[in-house]
Amino acid sequence: MDKSLARYIWKHTWRQQIWILCVVGISMIPYFMSFDLPKQIVNGPIQGEGFESAGTTQPFLAISIDLPWIGTLNLFNGFQLGREQMLYALSFFFLFLVMVNGLFKFYINTYKGRLGERMLRRLRFGLVDRVLRFPPFQFKRVKAAEVATMVKDEVEPLGGFIGDAFVQPALLGGQALTALVFILLQNFWLGMIAAAIVAVQVILIPKMRKRLIRLGRERQLTARQLSGRVGEIVDGINTIHVHDTSNYERADIAERLGKIFKIRYDLYQWKFLVKFINNLLAQVTPFLFYLVGGYLALRGRVDVGQLVAVIAAYKDLPGPLKDLIDWDQSRQDVQVKYQQVYEQFSVDRLVDPKIQALVQEEPNALAVPLSVTNLTMVDDSGAPLLDRVSLQVMPGQTVAIVGTPNGGGDALAEALARISWPESGRVTLGNDDLQDLPESVTGRRASYASSDAYLFAGTLRDNLFYGLKHAPLTPTKYEGAAATLRDWQIGEAKLSGNPDYDIASDWIDYASVGATGPADIIHAVMPMLAAVDLSRDILELGLRSAIDPRLHAALTGRIVELRSAMRERLEQEGLSEVVVPFEPGAYNSEATVGENLLFGAVTGKDWSPRKIAANPYFASVLAADALDEALYGMGLDIAEQAVELFRDLPPDHPFFQQLGLMTAEELPDYEALLQKLTGKPFATVSAEDRAKIIAVSFEYVEPRYRFGLLTDDIRQRVVVARQRFYEGLPGALQDAIEPYNPEKYTAAASVMDNVLFGRISNVEADAPEKIRALVFSVLENLELYDEVLDVGLDYNVGVAGRRLSNVQRQKLDVARAFLKKADIIVLNRPLLALDQRQQEQIVRNIFDELTRQQRSPTVIWVLPSAGMAPLFDRIFVFDAGSLVEEGSYETLRSENGIFRTLVSQ
Repeated sequence: MDKSLARYIWKHTWRQQIWILCVVGISMIPYFMSFDLPKQIVNGPIQGEGFESAGTTQPFLAISIDLPWIGTLNLFNGFQLGREQMLYALSFFFLFLVMVNGLFKFYINTYKGRLGERMLRRLRFGLVDRVLRFPPFQFKRVKAAEVATMVKDEVEPLGGFIGDAFVQPALLGGQALTALVFILLQNFWLGMIAAAIVAVQVILIPKMRKRLIRLGRERQLTARQLSGRVGEIVDGINTIHVHDTSNYERADIAERLGKIFKIRYDLYQWKFLVKFINNLLAQVTPFLFYLVGGYLALRGRVDVGQLVAVIAAYKDLPGPLKDLIDWDQSRQDVQVKYQQVYEQFSVDRLVDPKIQALVQEEPNALAVPLSVTNLTMVDDSGAPLLDRVSLQVMPGQTVAIVGTPNGGGDALAEALARISWPESGRVTLGNDDLQDLPESVTGRRASYASSDAYLFAGTLRDNLFYGLKHAPLTPTKYEGAAATLRDWQIGEAKLSGNPDYDIASDWIDYASVGATGPADIIHAVMPMLAAVDLSRDILELGLRSAIDPRLHAALTGRIVELRSAMRERLEQEGLSEVVVPFEPGAYNSEATVGENLLFGAVTGKDWSPRKIAANPYFASVLAADALDEALYGMGLDIAEQAVELFRDLPPDHPFFQQLGLMTAEELPDYEALLQKLTGKPFATVSAEDRAKIIAVSFEYVEPRYRFGLLTDDIRQRVVVARQRFYEGLPGALQDAIEPYNPEKYTAAASVMDNVLFGRISNVEADAPEKIRALVFSVLENLELYDEVLDVGLDYNVGVAGRRLSNVQRQKLDVARAFLKKADIIVLNRPLLALDQRQQEQIVRNIFDELTRQQRSPTVIWVLPSAGMAPLFDRIFVFDAGSLVEEGSYETLRSENGIFRTLVSQ
């Protein structure tokens, strides 16, 4: 990065800057002509100068040049026009110049805007590129929120200024100078008055604005610190709640906001003081023009046309002058911003761009020894983590690293994965220093997983295959308008200094996992997902998901077969009563009243059962046979009993999770509503209050709550109302509800709901577990297991994978590490969320799967305890940053050393 913003801009845009400066220079010609025309119109056609006698004509558009020693050279004699004709001609020519000047401004502003946006794109990409090349220790010194703020917000003003960096002073200065020269040519003294006021503005205003720049810098720094602090609160929210420090955080934020308020208030006061003085000086000049110019006109030393032209010209002087002063302030302001960004992103020991160069070809296998020689690692404070450690791992060995707390195994794993850099010593692969190998080698032929697994916002699929996205392998084919747009995007990317990689291409390296493409990659990765005990979790996520039938036709097309197989299996297992199916002409006793009324799934995002209850059409359906009054009375009874039972419970009591009828937050509202409606006839209750009470009855399930409120009569009336509801369903509700159909897949419902096509009984406590096991079995028998697993991979994991449990995130990270056909796999306590028995089983599963795949990578696993060490060929024992023992499990166990002590713990 260049330290000077002006040099940075000129370096990348000098060709465009020269072109636009030439355009600005040419634009000054019609700009000057537009100043002189009002004088010609007033003095000529209007006052009659040159038209003293009838029939006199004057040349229009005559072109002549005065040359020294030669005299006047007439290039074009023009058109001879009379007084009235000249008035029309000059007026329309003035309009033409106005349009020309406007077009020049349009072109210049558009050109410099595009230029600024290109440079802003270049700058932002360059900053992110530097973040990707930061040395590991730099990430421990910066806050992610502050870096993001600088890339997104703090460089934003630079984009607007970059296009103006050279054009704006030339354009505004040219306009101001043109107007000033024109005034001087009309009258020297009026010109000197304008020049004096301009000099005062140019000298005084920038000096006053220096304080604005200082205050702006303070505002920027405090705002950035606030952003970083808010980011810390979001990341540490659980810690805040655990230690009851939310009010401490509020106090800290309030104090920071107070500082920002003080800075911004001072900024506003000084800003408007500067604006007041600037406007005052701008308005004093017309006063002097009217006073002095009028006096000179009365004395005959200035004609009226000249005075009108001077005043008209001056109207175009304050604007460019003010904008020029604003440009100077903006220049200083963005230079400060750029300087701060430069200081933040100018770090030592950046990763060489060649290390991260895009490489399409698959690198050679790393079938070489991994050697560590005199490796020393230190933390940020300089405390040693490893002290001159030397060891060697042969290709294909499985190595366990165990040790005492803070023994150094973690630091070694991070050094082997290049997550931390050595203080001294080296790690080599054969004869190559690990630090010098490109990421196209280490990122494809080596892998790493740890307990602090990070997942990106997106789907499970995106994160599982993230380690396979090294280069765009299968380009996307564009046709027609899409091809034109892609060509434009490539051109703009090159002009902005960005790579033209196509993110829409297929980046996944299918061959590295033994697949040929998207169609069979699920089959290729399933064994490893099963090995880390994650496939069932993904399958359950798939069963809970709603899908687009068009994207999973293999599953949705067989839904009738799947439902039939499920019913048969339920009968075989004697569980046919556990799942009550949906039948068009019957009431489902295990479904809610609302589900029975709608007999469908709500599709519209803006709709919910309670909103549908308030819908006028739905209300009319219920009122047809007084079902609304029955449900209203039922809702009142339910609300009274719920309030009576749960009013004294704390809001976080687990009973509220089982209640389902209303939340803890809604309970006080319903208590107040009951007091309002007690003893009130149904006919006098407002439509809004009716809908609220009826909505409570919608959530009622008799076998679950057992209040004895759902009579056979109400059940029958619900079924009749359901039929009446669909007979005249309006268009708005047709889009909001998808009716249940035994012969069709319900897209708005989950996969599990579609398979069961009914509701699980509330009588048996373990019924959901039994049914889930049967569903898994039926899916396997019908060879639809992979299809539902594919649905589960589309589950959105949320920000940083927070929609998954810690166990699931760690399992996913381990699976991702082993999916690549890596030659070296380093694992740094990757499954800490599991107990030792579960970890040991997963390790066994992984080694069995590697054997089945006939793979023998080098596996280096930092273990949380020595109990799993027998599973590995070789063991390294660390204590206090030193390698104290190494050997096989049997050898170390027989010795009276640290390892024997660790095993016995």
